[in-house]
Amino acid sequence: MVFNQLIKSGIIAVVRKINPTKTLYVIDSLVKGGITGVEITVDSENAFALMKEVKEKYGSDVIVGAGTVLNETAASKAIEAGAEFIFAPTLNKETIVTAKKHGKIAIPGVMTPTEIIRACEWGADAVKIFPASVLGSTFIKEVKAPLRDIPIIPTGGIDLENVVDYIRAGASAIGVGSSLLNKQYVEDNKWQALTDVAKQFVEIVQYARG
Repeated sequence: MVFNQLIKSGIIAVVRKINPTKTLYVIDSLVKGGITGVEITVDSENAFALMKEVKEKYGSDVIVGAGTVLNETAASKAIEAGAEFIFAPTLNKETIVTAKKHGKIAIPGVMTPTEIIRACEWGADAVKIFPASVLGSTFIKEVKAPLRDIPIIPTGGIDLENVVDYIRAGASAIGVGSSLLNKQYVEDNKWQALTDVAKQFVEIVQYARG
């Protein structure tokens, strides 16, 4: 199942506005570190072409998706480029419907229990708690009590110091951007350093999962 492969490592890497000449090196470093889910935000340069390249290079070993998808038009373009999941910061019915119509994973952004339920009613496979830094891991723990069967993927402000809290609170996986993709490492082409950070995230998630 594609969704299980997406959350296998517990980390979905958020690749946003990286120099397109370096993006494949970055993703290769993350994959070597054990990450199985990669989100390329649609506001990145050459985003759709990069999605296609990643899909062709890694096949089913890496689940590539589109992030910052705000409407059905962006969702359609991403799916055409090979995106397997649509990661959105907001709750938009047409975006969810478009993803499901093409058999893709829909993960809209939500902040309340009502939005979580509505997202599922519209066909979402999981929900993105965003921004997670505002709500915190305790929010997820409390929400999972009545909504235990709904996969939750918090994103925003998560790092090596708090990732255990989110996983133990019930998160199925974590969306991680800047704390995973160190800007200086990317600028200096320190690909092994990126791989090492990715390994740390994956290992700490597996530890938290028990």
